[in-house]
Amino acid sequence: MRHLGSLLLAVLLIGLGGCNPAPSQTEQISASPHPDSAPAKEVIEWRLATSWPKNFAGLGMAPERFAKLVNDMSHGRLQIHVYGAGELMPAFAVFDGVSQGKVQMAHAASYYWKGKAPASQFFSSIPFGMTAQEMNGWLHYGGGMALWEEVYRPFGIIPLAGGNTGMQMGGWFNKPINTIADFKGLKIRMPGLGGEVLKRVGAVPVNMAGRELYGALQTGSIDAAEWVGPVNDLAFGLHKVAKYYYYPGWHEPGSNMEFLINKAAFESLPEDLQAIVKGAARAINQDMLDEYTTRNVTALETLVKDEGVVLKAFPPEVLSELERISQQVIEEQAEQDPMMRKVYRAYHAYEQGVREYHKISEDAYSQQRQH
Repeated sequence: MRHLGSLLLAVLLIGLGGCNPAPSQTEQISASPHPDSAPAKEVIEWRLATSWPKNFAGLGMAPERFAKLVNDMSHGRLQIHVYGAGELMPAFAVFDGVSQGKVQMAHAASYYWKGKAPASQFFSSIPFGMTAQEMNGWLHYGGGMALWEEVYRPFGIIPLAGGNTGMQMGGWFNKPINTIADFKGLKIRMPGLGGEVLKRVGAVPVNMAGRELYGALQTGSIDAAEWVGPVNDLAFGLHKVAKYYYYPGWHEPGSNMEFLINKAAFESLPEDLQAIVKGAARAINQDMLDEYTTRNVTALETLVKDEGVVLKAFPPEVLSELERISQQVIEEQAEQDPMMRKVYRAYHAYEQGVREYHKISEDAYSQQRQH
């Protein structure tokens, strides 16, 4: 009987083991889908080509910081990969690269495209034109951005202000400039309208990428060059191949940089990512100016005190003559192109107003603290 009872108990246990008990409430919760198992977010990847060496101070770091800011603000949904000049395309090919959709973005300076759109020069810097702060005012509150967008529309490009170097230096020379005649026959690297002005006084303006300047000055293929200002000029070692460092940068009193965006690529983004791109560009626009304002101070001290650079001012009569010729060149070119004429009139009207105000504000203060 004991063996029979044990057998019946075993059968009963086997029968009960075949019936799975209902899961507890705790087990039901743990079995439900975990939030982390939700579909992964879509990641959009863009390429941004620049006209500057990779990670170059100021100019080259602005797009790097922009890309990081966009990545952080979008929580990784929009990732922008930055390429220096020559990595994907030459420095001066980035406009066409964006226009043709080879890359979604670029970072450059608009006066490089004067052959494609003469009016583009007003959105970077023109000789004896507006300062950095005045440019920002015109672009963002004075109607400048709408005109800039109109100029680039035929190319399928959306522009955004992408930083400002502030007042640049006048350039590096291997002979002193005492009179306007000293420019005659001088081969000098100077892009944009500044180069056209120097051509009128007998110079031979050359447009070349910044990374080529050292070698060109060293070999004598050019006699002089302007680049940016102390921090960038020091990084390129231009003080080793030229003796005199002139100021002020009459040709670029407030050089505005640009982000170029392929219009179709931008419009394909969700609205929140579009807003992030615009907001990040606006932040970087100010950030670059802040960096140059600070770092140029120490870089100039290094050039003069440690490297023995001869710092010289252009004579007042030379600047006066350059200003007179600049006005002629700008007006003549504006009359040759309807869009350039439209932009010039708007630029000039804003500049006249802000210049009058600054006479009793910024200029008056600067004059007073010189005493």
